[in-house]
Amino acid sequence: MLDEQALVEALNSTPVVDGRPTDRWADDEELRAWVRAHGGDGDDAELAALRDARGRLQEVVAGEAAPGVLADLLAGARQRPEVGDDGVTWRLETAPERRLAVELVLAWSAVAQRHPGRLRPCANPECRLFLLDRSRANSARWCSMKTCGNRLKVRRHHQRHREEPTAP
Repeated sequence: MLDEQALVEALNSTPVVDGRPTDRWADDEELRAWVRAHGGDGDDAELAALRDARGRLQEVVAGEAAPGVLADLLAGARQRPEVGDDGVTWRLETAPERRLAVELVLAWSAVAQRHPGRLRPCANPECRLFLLDRSRANSARWCSMKTCGNRLKVRRHHQRHREEPTAP
């Protein structure tokens, strides 16, 4: 099963680089490497399902779409309990080409339940990354303080000083 790290990797696969939006998953080979690292086969149908799931999840996490847009991604998927020596595990049953896409949606659901309100887009409107806030106060705003946070604070500082009237 995909975990929250894989979820954040997927959500953050469309960064802004040198001021231009990019899509790391537009490159089939880069996406295939990610898929294979997470137990997939990397066939074209699997890549298409993952790109679709990622796009919908980005919209949901950004607040641009309701979670209902994910429903048809889960159509026909089931989890079946299996009891073993270590306890109960859940086996996902779905079409092989949709398994990772379904797991991505399930990873989002688990994060939303365990950490409500902590998965969100970066507060920098020019950034397309997401963060999972692990701070005690749930106050993280930027994907990275070093890049987005500092950039916005410097921008606000310069704007305030431009707007302040000069003393006579």
